[in-house]
Amino acid sequence: MNKAKERNRMLIGYALALPAFLTVMLTVAYPIVSNVIMSFQDEGTGAFTLDNYKYFFTTPAQLKNIGFTLYIVVMTVVLAVVIAYLLALYLRFIKSPISKAIGTLYLLPRFIPGLVAVYAMITIIRDSGVINRISLLFGYDFKPALMYHASGMIMMNLWFNIPFAALMITAGLGAIPDSVIESARDVGASKLRVFRSIILPLSVKDVVIAGTFVFMSNVGSFTTPYLMGGNSPKMLAIALFDQFNKYLNYNRAAALSVIMFLICSVSAGVYIYTNLKENEWE
Repeated sequence: MNKAKERNRMLIGYALALPAFLTVMLTVAYPIVSNVIMSFQDEGTGAFTLDNYKYFFTTPAQLKNIGFTLYIVVMTVVLAVVIAYLLALYLRFIKSPISKAIGTLYLLPRFIPGLVAVYAMITIIRDSGVINRISLLFGYDFKPALMYHASGMIMMNLWFNIPFAALMITAGLGAIPDSVIESARDVGASKLRVFRSIILPLSVKDVVIAGTFVFMSNVGSFTTPYLMGGNSPKMLAIALFDQFNKYLNYNRAAALSVIMFLICSVSAGVYIYTNLKENEWE
């Protein structure tokens, strides 16, 4: 009797989970599988081919796009994580009216629509923007030269990603007990020693996780490179948009989306590894 009840409970559980499972399979798994299959098909005949991938790894313009994207993303991750970590340290350990004000305001960029933020930045940094007009008042004609350049896109990416990374890192720093730090200071440890031996080891997991999220979100970023990027080289999301909408080459677009997925999977692998090693981190 007990076995029958147990089996019925299991069947009820499976029945309740089945709609969610089917939804995931239809909306996530099926498009991914069909996209991978399409990436190996010839555009005209549908026969198996590797030409779609060869195109992106042998064409100089496409290789530049891949290298340009990786440069933008890696620079964004490094700068965003470093600045966010310093900001998180300040918010966690400095108690002052200024730190409280910053702690209240630093998340505001997360609530501003991306399109609005990019256009606002363009009006400031373009060669005829606010910075240039202010310089003209003082007799100079300063042109930032940030539009259609990697530095401008990186700066815009930092505007988006620093608050997000700082939020994650601040949460990790907040989990470090004050008693541990105070005990170390009581036995004569310097601030640098406390940071190197206690704070950094206990917060590095959150730093790595924040970096993986920033990496994945920027590999496929579209709004910033579309509005602020140049004609060549291009971010991969813009190259994918061109293949799909301008050239109508859906097989190459599928291959490029798989390449982007593989690039993101490196970061996803780091994230999974970090979570699997959570006990060792602690």
